Amino acid sequence: MTYVALSVCGTAQNDNKLHYTGSDGKRIYLPLGKISFADSVVKFNMGYPRPISKYRDSSQSLHKPNYRGYDNADFITLGCEGSIVLKFTNNGFMNLKGHDLTIFEVGPSRERTRVEVSTDGEHWIYAGLAKGGTSKLEFDDEKIDPNLLFYYVKLQDLKDECSGKSAGADIDAVAAINSVIRLTVNADVLFDVAEYRLKPSSKHTLDSLAQSIQVVQNATILIEGHTDSDGDEAYNLRLSDNRCQSVRRKLKQLLSKFGTYKFETKAYGETRPRVENSSDENKQINRRVEVMVFPPKDYYDSLPDN
Repeated sequence: MTYVALSVCGTAQNDNKLHYTGSDGKRIYLPLGKISFADSVVKFNMGYPRPISKYRDSSQSLHKPNYRGYDNADFITLGCEGSIVLKFTNNGFMNLKGHDLTIFEVGPSRERTRVEVSTDGEHWIYAGLAKGGTSKLEFDDEKIDPNLLFYYVKLQDLKDECSGKSAGADIDAVAAINSVIRLTVNADVLFDVAEYRLKPSSKHTLDSLAQSIQVVQNATILIEGHTDSDGDEAYNLRLSDNRCQSVRRKLKQLLSKFGTYKFETKAYGETRPRVENSSDENKQINRRVEVMVFPPKDYYDSLPDN
């Protein structure tokens, strides 16, 4: 991977905005800040015994933790052996260095949940046990593929406490520590055929890309270039690299006043097609630029080596 470190003017995001505290007083650092929380409920299967009605609002598991006390209905109780599926809509998460996911479990008892993750909401991978309270999971412990980008989390209560008015684990929030944003643009929107200079008509798309990135003020941005299989393999590799550099220069310009960003570029040419290059439609899908927004490199440098 070619690493291009570029100094960008701007003010880094205030670290105080990146720390969130669980009900047990544990502080969690989220490198990409407020976008890092699950923000959509896909499915809630209430367990039995059921919690009382005021603890059944599944939306209380979304966004940042806001637990004020057991008498307030600001968390969701799963019920004994109940489960909930949450989705991250603004970002995904990956198995990267350090801890990857945090479960904010609250209430008077520490109740465990089984945690699974998914790229598509259909196929699930076991990610570990959240042990109650503010629990962090490290996907390396379960040997999870570091190339997968997940968008879904499933939590299932493990029947630690099946009595009282809030039987089952009490979930306040779920956050991705190794949060990642993936933005994909069809290359035909940005470039003419066999060209690497940006088309004038690409301005709106690039402005939208920059706006999506601006929600994070300190990040590493990886720009990947892909082509179809038409033409020579070496030529396609050079073309995808030149296109990466064009997008990098433009994004650097657009983001110069909004934060601190470092850029990486990686040209793949025709080597990573999404679909077979068997039709014009498929070839268009494979011609693309992918922009990945990761936590900043200095965050990973600060973590101890295993």
